[in-house]
Amino acid sequence: MRTNGDGTIEEYIPFLELYPDYDLSLLPLWVAEDIENAKVYGNKKRCVIMPDGQKYHLDNRLNDMNGREWTFFINSVFSTHYPTKGKEGYAHEIRKVHPTPKPPQLMRDLICFFTKNNEIVFDSFMGVGGSLIGASLANRRALGIDLNPIYIDAYHRAVEELGINEQRTICGDCIEILKNKTFVEDYLNEEKISLMLIDPPYGNMMSKEKTGGDISVYGKKATPFTNDARDLGNMDKESFLGALKESIELTLPFIKKRGYIVVFIKDMQPRKKEINLLHADVINKINEIKNIYYKGMKIWSDESTKLYPYGYPFCFVANQIHQYILVFRKEK
Repeated sequence: MRTNGDGTIEEYIPFLELYPDYDLSLLPLWVAEDIENAKVYGNKKRCVIMPDGQKYHLDNRLNDMNGREWTFFINSVFSTHYPTKGKEGYAHEIRKVHPTPKPPQLMRDLICFFTKNNEIVFDSFMGVGGSLIGASLANRRALGIDLNPIYIDAYHRAVEELGINEQRTICGDCIEILKNKTFVEDYLNEEKISLMLIDPPYGNMMSKEKTGGDISVYGKKATPFTNDARDLGNMDKESFLGALKESIELTLPFIKKRGYIVVFIKDMQPRKKEINLLHADVINKINEIKNIYYKGMKIWSDESTKLYPYGYPFCFVANQIHQYILVFRKEK
C-alpha cells in the first residue's frame, strides 16, 4: 500500500493473486519474466508495477512499452547521430549501395512503438532493408518488397554479416504484387499486418542531375534508385502521389483494425512560386483513403548529414537535415 498525495491509500495486489489464470503470452517479456513479483494497482486494477518501478497498462494493445518509454517516444521532434562504422553501423558498408539507407536503430524504435512482440511489419519500398533489420532487432516478423535486386541482395548479405534473423523479401513492383491478393494472403497465413512502415522514393529527386553540395556526395549525374518506369522515384510529383496512394490502398485489406501506416518523407526545395511542401501533399493524398486517418508526425533531425554552404553568398537555401515521419491509422 501507499498513501497518495490526496491522503487516500492505494493498494498494491500481487498480479498472480488477482489474475491467477491470465494468459502470460499477452504480456511483454519484461513483465512476464518477473510476473511473480509484479503487482497491480489503480481503481480498475489494470496497472502493473514491477519491482524496479516500471509500469505497464493491461489495456495497452499497441505496444510493449512502459509509460516512461511511451512518453519519451511521442516527443514530436528528435535528433540522432547514428554511426556508420563498427557494430552500431549495422553493416552500413554493405547497405550504402543504396543512396539513402535508413538506420536500423531508428526503424527498430518506430517498430517497437507501433507493434507488439512477434507482430508483422510490412515495407513495400524496402531498399536495403533498414526496416527489416529493425524488425529483427525488435523480435518482429517482416515482409519487404523492392524493385531493385541489387538492394535486396545487399540486405541479405548484411543479415548474414550481422547474424540476425532473415526476413522474407520479394523482388518486383509492389503495386503489381499487392494486386495478387492470394500471393499476399499465403504469406500472411490469415494474420494481419500491424505496421506498414515505408520510406518511398519520391518526386524524381534522385533521378535529377545533381547540383551544389550534392555533387560531392553523388557526383553530377542523376542517381535514380532504378531505371524502371514503375519506380516512384522516377515519377513526377502527381504520378508519385497517385502511385503512393494506390500502394497503400492495396495494402489496406491486409492491415489490422487500428493498425498504423508510417511514412518517411522529405520536402523539396522551393522553386519560384512552387513551395514544394511534399509532406503536406502526401498527408492530403493518403488522407483521401477511406478509413485511413492522419494522426500526426514526428520530425527526425539527422545530425550525421553533412552541411554545405547552399546559396552562399547570394541567398538563403536551407540545409534540410530533417525528415517528416507521418503517422496514419486504419480505423475500421
